[in-house]
Amino acid sequence: MENYDLLTKVYDFAISYAPKLVGAILVLIVGFWIVRQLVGMMKRSMEKAKVDADLRPFLTTLVNVLLKVLVVFSAAGIVGIETASFVALIAAAGFAIGLALQGTLGHFAAGVLILFFKPYRTGDFIVAQGYAGTVKEIQIFNTILTTLDNRIIIVPNGAISGGPIENLSAPGVRKVDLTFGISYGDDIDTARAVIQKVVDANPTIQHDRGVEIFVKELGDSSVNFAVRVWVKHEDYWDVYFYMHEQVKKAFDREGVNIPFPQVDVHMKGN
Repeated sequence: MENYDLLTKVYDFAISYAPKLVGAILVLIVGFWIVRQLVGMMKRSMEKAKVDADLRPFLTTLVNVLLKVLVVFSAAGIVGIETASFVALIAAAGFAIGLALQGTLGHFAAGVLILFFKPYRTGDFIVAQGYAGTVKEIQIFNTILTTLDNRIIIVPNGAISGGPIENLSAPGVRKVDLTFGISYGDDIDTARAVIQKVVDANPTIQHDRGVEIFVKELGDSSVNFAVRVWVKHEDYWDVYFYMHEQVKKAFDREGVNIPFPQVDVHMKGN
């Protein structure tokens, strides 16, 4: 008799709640599908409206999370869970998780500040936390960098905002500092003229900003020239490598020697 009563209660419970459970599951499935569609439409709309590229991934991720939370609330209401109780439960869980993830919340706050004050943007070349690379994406919690050798570096926003940030793209132009050594037996004016010809032959260099070629120091084994030219940020490495190669070739053609380090040893007899 007791088993019969138990089965009856289980049956009544199933009859009573099965439709609600099915409805809740359908709401979750359909709701999440709608959220995906809305987020996709949002991405396309922001691209057409030319919304700041830094804000797009941040806003879409935030809206995606909020809409999914609303879907979960709706499904909970269908099952019969009171919204107020559910909110209290979520708040308590959120508080506990927040205490455990203070660093993560800090990264979120830092991400908001980065997007607001814009110390760097997507596409900028920055140096931060010992890493140098081009900003590929600014996410809610992290900034993704692509290094010169095509490595992907994921740096927490809190770590970046908590230290110095060197944005090499902000001014739009960079100065290329170079050093070339010649032997003490070579003529300084000849070497300067050779370097000047190499500089003049490169249209990428911004000649209107001025070119500096001067004797920097008298080294142990060489007379060292300092060469300073201005280029666009994206042309920095091309000009850097160009100058080293072309100056070496020009020195060879003109008979200007690049000395090796040497030490003079004097022997004294008794």
